[in-house]
Amino acid sequence: MFSWLGQRSDSKRKARDLYGAVVAQARQPAFYTSYGVADSMEGRYELVALHLILALERLGQADVGDEDLRRETLETFITDMDDAMREIGVGDTTVPKRVKRAAAGVYARGVDYRTALADEVDGPLVAKLIEHVYAERAAPEAAALATYARRAVAHLAAIDAADLRDGKVTFPDPGPRPGAGPHADSSAGPGPETRP
Repeated sequence: MFSWLGQRSDSKRKARDLYGAVVAQARQPAFYTSYGVADSMEGRYELVALHLILALERLGQADVGDEDLRRETLETFITDMDDAMREIGVGDTTVPKRVKRAAAGVYARGVDYRTALADEVDGPLVAKLIEHVYAERAAPEAAALATYARRAVAHLAAIDAADLRDGKVTFPDPGPRPGAGPHADSSAGPGPETRP
């Protein structure tokens, strides 16, 4: 029994580390300055969702195949959404509905991004990024974000499966930002505090 509890605790730790890396990457200033993403609750949610989906897709690939970590990471995201909404004063009766909507949004975007990334051209991915990340507004930066997303997929693919199963994930540098070198990677930062 106690061995099982220890394994469960370790699984949660890995999920927190992985989700922390997702949140840290979504906070990178370049997304809001160079890529034109709105620095708002909605914009931050969209970037968390994008990076979470890319990480979960990698965890589901054959060489990693860690469904338990995928589930724990999603649960960590849901807990974060619940905490964030309560912190900004969303009423107790409304929180479950909004959390459910946020989780459903990740699932829907996962289907969209997975399909678009499977296409050899960027048009479908750009269209989905405009729909979700840019809320249907004209966004010439969407093409650059699509290029970044493909770089992130390649970067994640190069991470050793054992590291991923241990919750260790990094993302490519999104571009110019204060104090960053051109090839620096972002790893897990402080605990998740997203505001969807």
